[in-house]
Amino acid sequence: MSKRFQIPLRAAFLGLLTGLTVMTSGCFLVVAGAAAGAGAGAVAYVDGKLTVNLGNPYEAVVNASDRAIAQLQFLKVGESRDALKAILEARTSDDKKVAITVTRVSDTLTKVEIRVGTFGDKTISRAIYDRIKGNL
Repeated sequence: MSKRFQIPLRAAFLGLLTGLTVMTSGCFLVVAGAAAGAGAGAVAYVDGKLTVNLGNPYEAVVNASDRAIAQLQFLKVGESRDALKAILEARTSDDKKVAITVTRVSDTLTKVEIRVGTFGDKTISRAIYDRIKGNL
């Protein structure tokens, strides 16, 4: 093989190895964007917490999160809220703590973070996110 192809091939191989290492390390997983259309962002599940930016106003996302808690029949145990950030706390039927943090980024962009239990629960986090998205 000529030297002209060896360097790009070596760089591609190293890039592939790096990507595989990150993907299989267990601490970083990016799930494909949940929905098409305006405001649909990529959903990331990192270190036990699901994070997504939604193209919806802050108040609408807080209200949708509150409805999601009720729809999933979680016991709401606390809420703190101001004009920029809301933290909704609930408990599942098996007493796992659920924390939904909603942060205003701009008039039309809101960040949502969902953590279930101490170490996270991807399945429950995703179900909560799906309910929030369905309520918007």
